[in-house]
Amino acid sequence: MIKSKNDRNLNFADGKWYVDFTFRAKRIRQFGGYTKEQARNTLAKLRIDKLDEKLGFKKPELEDVPFEKFADDFLELYSKQNKRSWKSDETSLGHLKKFFKGQTLQDIGPEKVERFKAKRKAEVKPATVNRELACLKTLFNKAVEWAKLEESSLGTVKKFKEPPGRERILNAGEARRLIECAAPEIRPVLIVALNTGMRRNEILSLRWVNVDFVKGFIFIEDSKNGKSRKVPMNAAVFETLHDLPRKFEYVFFNEETKSHVKDIKTGFKAACRRAEIEGLRLHDLRHTAASKMIEAGADLVTVSKILGHSSIQMTMRYAHPTPENMRRAVDRLGAIFTPKSLIQEANKPAKSSISIVYN
Repeated sequence: MIKSKNDRNLNFADGKWYVDFTFRAKRIRQFGGYTKEQARNTLAKLRIDKLDEKLGFKKPELEDVPFEKFADDFLELYSKQNKRSWKSDETSLGHLKKFFKGQTLQDIGPEKVERFKAKRKAEVKPATVNRELACLKTLFNKAVEWAKLEESSLGTVKKFKEPPGRERILNAGEARRLIECAAPEIRPVLIVALNTGMRRNEILSLRWVNVDFVKGFIFIEDSKNGKSRKVPMNAAVFETLHDLPRKFEYVFFNEETKSHVKDIKTGFKAACRRAEIEGLRLHDLRHTAASKMIEAGADLVTVSKILGHSSIQMTMRYAHPTPENMRRAVDRLGAIFTPKSLIQEANKPAKSSISIVYN
């Protein structure tokens, strides 16, 4: 190495700076950076590290952790214990373990994750890749929390942009046609979904003990966001549920499995086909209920409480102001603040007690 520049404890050669110092009779030489400032910072950090080591403050070196082993621990100790959606994590981890097989947590950085993103984008939709990335980032955060890593290096990894979610909103005619075309055993499910906005699992796992016909509400014990809530029953829901037999614990009971009905996918598709409605999912009935409540004048806070949303922002996507709705809104203001009698009074000629004389 031919030195072209020198500074105290710093050497410059071949376009790079190197640190060169002695600590406790041991010479330490290594790459410091591409600028003198970088090299000075490297030198200062190395000296602090060596001093910490001498004083016994230096953290012990962390052992390399196999990614596959930690992914299994993450699923068992965190996902299954804390998340109702742990099955989704299990699926995501399957793809992550396949890609990062044989590597350690310490081996995996932003570049390798970008390679994973590129590979998966060629196979699945961006939304799926984003769910897997979210799972991976949470896994790395837990690794830091559980003292398996010093820090997560995935903070700079960006998710893919996703197209807006598809939502199919039924009009009144389509909704009536869907109910009429449904088989008798699934018709009550559709009526409840359209008239309450309840989630599929909330409806299918509903227990009779949580249906209060006296006070007129349905009690949701275990909502998706972890909070319980009460959903009022309108006449359609009240009559529909009141007429169902109550032989079992669950409202919608499967006598073969001795548990509640798990899915109505086949019957729902058949109803859509007979009603000649295309591109409809069962979850769209929840979207339809939300949109129609807001169109009917219900405020966002009320609708949010009925739906069990964790934030008002989730409910706002169903608010679609139309010229008619905007006109009704200002008309209501007129009725409240400026009734017709007050307008007539305001338009009467003013009585003045002041005489004006022109010369």
